[in-house]
Amino acid sequence: MDFREILKNRFVILDGAMGTMLQQEGLRAGELPESYNIEKPEIVYGIHKKYIEAGADIILTNTAGANELKLNSSPFTVKQAIEAGVKIARQAAGEKLVALDIGPIGQMLEPLGTLSFERAYEIFKRQVEIGSSAGADIILFETISDIYEMKAGVLAAKENCDLPIFATMTFQEDGRTLMGTDPMTMVFVLEALGVDVLGVNCSLGPGELQPIVDEILKYSSIPVMVKPNAGLPHYEEGKTIYDVSVEIFSREIYDMAEKGVAIFGGCCGTNPDYIKDITRVLSGLKPVEIKKKNYTAVCSSTKTELIDDKIQIVGERINPTGKKKLKQALIDADMGYILNEAIAQQKLGADILDINAGIPEIDEATTMVKMVKEIQGIVDLPLQIDSSNPEVLEKAVRVCNGKPIINSVNGEKEVMDRIFPIAKKYGAVVVGLTMDEKGIPKTFEGRVKICEKILKTAESYGIDKNNIIIDCLALTVSAEQEQAFETLKAIRAVKEKYGVRTILGVSNISYGLPERELLNRTYLTMALTHGLNMPILDPRDSQMLDIVRSFRVLANIDKGAEDFISCKSINTIRTVKQEAADEKNIRDVILDGLKGEAAHHTKELLKTKEPMEIVNSYIIPALDEAGEKYEKGEFFLPQLIQSAETVKKSFKVLKEALKESEQKINKGKIILATVKGDIHDIGKNIVKVMLENYGYEVIDLGKDVPSETIVNQILKHDVKLVGLSALMTTTVANMARTIETIKKTGLHTYIMVGGAVLNEEYAKMIGADCYGKDAREAVKIAEMYFQDDF
Repeated sequence: MDFREILKNRFVILDGAMGTMLQQEGLRAGELPESYNIEKPEIVYGIHKKYIEAGADIILTNTAGANELKLNSSPFTVKQAIEAGVKIARQAAGEKLVALDIGPIGQMLEPLGTLSFERAYEIFKRQVEIGSSAGADIILFETISDIYEMKAGVLAAKENCDLPIFATMTFQEDGRTLMGTDPMTMVFVLEALGVDVLGVNCSLGPGELQPIVDEILKYSSIPVMVKPNAGLPHYEEGKTIYDVSVEIFSREIYDMAEKGVAIFGGCCGTNPDYIKDITRVLSGLKPVEIKKKNYTAVCSSTKTELIDDKIQIVGERINPTGKKKLKQALIDADMGYILNEAIAQQKLGADILDINAGIPEIDEATTMVKMVKEIQGIVDLPLQIDSSNPEVLEKAVRVCNGKPIINSVNGEKEVMDRIFPIAKKYGAVVVGLTMDEKGIPKTFEGRVKICEKILKTAESYGIDKNNIIIDCLALTVSAEQEQAFETLKAIRAVKEKYGVRTILGVSNISYGLPERELLNRTYLTMALTHGLNMPILDPRDSQMLDIVRSFRVLANIDKGAEDFISCKSINTIRTVKQEAADEKNIRDVILDGLKGEAAHHTKELLKTKEPMEIVNSYIIPALDEAGEKYEKGEFFLPQLIQSAETVKKSFKVLKEALKESEQKINKGKIILATVKGDIHDIGKNIVKVMLENYGYEVIDLGKDVPSETIVNQILKHDVKLVGLSALMTTTVANMARTIETIKKTGLHTYIMVGGAVLNEEYAKMIGADCYGKDAREAVKIAEMYFQDDF
């Protein structure tokens, strides 16, 4: 059986919530679901059979948490858990399909956490190898909130087995994942990596998921799957109850099916009754035909640039050619200088950043990988990886978080045969230069022929023309004056004949001539009128930016001149340019997340300010501003954490200064703990980072913490504010018991709770004093508590 064959005639149905069913069979809070594969296989087998009888075509193995980090303290190995899980599913499935279920690793990846991309890859690789060898038919990644983690998993699957890959992420009510990825970005990144099916699971109920699903369907050219929760959980009489009935669930599923979703299942709270009913309502219906979408898209982890007639500016400042300071920074490994260049270009209006480390004095591959990791951790722009060395390109695009551009190939067969396999494997867009072993053709017709050769060769590697951007090459008019117009004619011709997007390094035109800026600006205008999509330029040249912004208005691209007006005036752009050139202050450093500069700026402030004045008048206001940007959607969690980590560097300097006066930066003590039975602590750790960098002393009790331990620590440290975390529905009951235990002691302790399965109503129901929906809200609660002391 092949899921693609099923889709030709009907919808594909997956199973529902293994965890919900295991709870009903006696799974205790904190007990590893995977342990049942070994200790109680008959129960897991019985659950699989119930879902198959309900109509499931694909059942997921009971292995979502079977990785070496989550099973580290268990008596079972990853191999034992996965092999047993696949064996049970295989026995139950009969002719049905078995998907190896792989969930999140449970730790944040660098730069937000300590888990490297390479380590994440190895963890996933081990799961894939064991599961595929054991007999799984499909590799299914689900409940992932970090697109970077998902990339590591997909690469591990692609490189270590030949099974179909399903990939679903979990989204919040704001339409983004915890790490800030939007549905459109998810689609383009996962399609580029070559998954067979993509979609969303867990997250919310089916009704709340509709807008997210609509966005996915708008951009996806492959089958979309959806596995919603049965709504929100409620804790009643010791049981977890979900608020979306079978009938409502099926009705929402039917609506999604009519829109184009092809594969359905259920997540938290969905027992076999839900699967049976969606099988019923979809019976006799055929899936909507999937249509190929024609977008050229490049992405960071949180932002997608659709390369169309908008005109995207590619910032050229991180290229050492002709830049002595940047060259020296590369030699000195001065990442601070490079990061400042990236930030300045983003602020000045660049949409994409070109990154080049091609100088002979350094190890280009090592430097490029470091640059990619550092830059993508601090700006949200897509990256253009610029190198003539295939090894450098592969290493850089592998660790790039998003869908990058490779710059470049040309019409030489040898070059295309080296670069196109890299682009195909990692899903990168490729710049094609209209030159070959004979050089650059003198006529525009010659360049068009090379464009055709590049497109045909790309197609032979399975690369669509939407993932090729053509550079018709601007030559200096001081040497070949007649070539300036040939380039423009070539731009127009390749767009009209092949419908491809175009890119051009405009400033090459004026090399060796006086009044270079005037020539560059004039040629940019000419190129835009001939169909140029992506000028490569220096964003510090405000007049070049003026031309692009003005062109967008006059060409009816900037509707209502909104972007043009938002700049207020040409002088606004120049003011931003001047501000970017000025020396940064501590506020800028914190907002930009420049950890390497925090200590220096703090020491400078200490020359004229007292430590506590710096904390209260400079650092906390800057961190507040970062929090406000997060609430407005201008920052996402990665930027918020980078700002908080930058503050940590400042506090290290300030604490040393305060030793002399015996003062401390301590706004109050707070205990944080993940409750008994829950081994997830990503959310708690994020809250910890934020609270500590607001000056609170955080006593972190870790995960799987008994209520008695929490009470003892409250007494020991005389703590008045406690934060409890629970991710799983199975452990919310323990959270309720912990709250009850704390309150029975008579301690005047204020309790805030948080976690993916909670909401404000649920928090009140289990006795909490308040609900911290995210790290920013937790800080507000702490500020309110310690300011007013309630």
